[in-house]
Amino acid sequence: MTISELDERSFLPRPLVGVGAVVWHTDHVLLIQRGKEPHAGSWSLPGGAQELGETVREAVCREVLEETGVKISSPILVDTVDMISRTEDDKVEYHYTLIDFVAVALNPDITLGGDAADAKWVNVKEVTQYNLWNKTVEMIAKSRDVLAKT
Repeated sequence: MTISELDERSFLPRPLVGVGAVVWHTDHVLLIQRGKEPHAGSWSLPGGAQELGETVREAVCREVLEETGVKISSPILVDTVDMISRTEDDKVEYHYTLIDFVAVALNPDITLGGDAADAKWVNVKEVTQYNLWNKTVEMIAKSRDVLAKT
């Protein structure tokens, strides 16, 4: 990634809309290792930025497919959360309003692509071993409740 690509999303005057998905396959959830900032190298849900003219549901389906090759069922809204990263002098470097969905994998075979450095199916009992953001862990738990109601 070039410096100009990083600059496009940092220190903006407004938040960006991001989407993510808790994708289930049996008792496993799909995690990706982030390939770029913010938080490059960390594990997270597949997702990314919404593009102009794209609904949030279209965006989450596209992002999961691009990053992992996994096609998903119709995504169901779980919750929204803000991810705000500040510099040491308290300037907002990144601000994403994240819209998280839950879906079921229609094909569980992973084909890595997009911004993901890695992707894998992780048993839900083992997700805490991936040093996930606490909001991600909450979304995984909430997603089970949402799926149970459908």
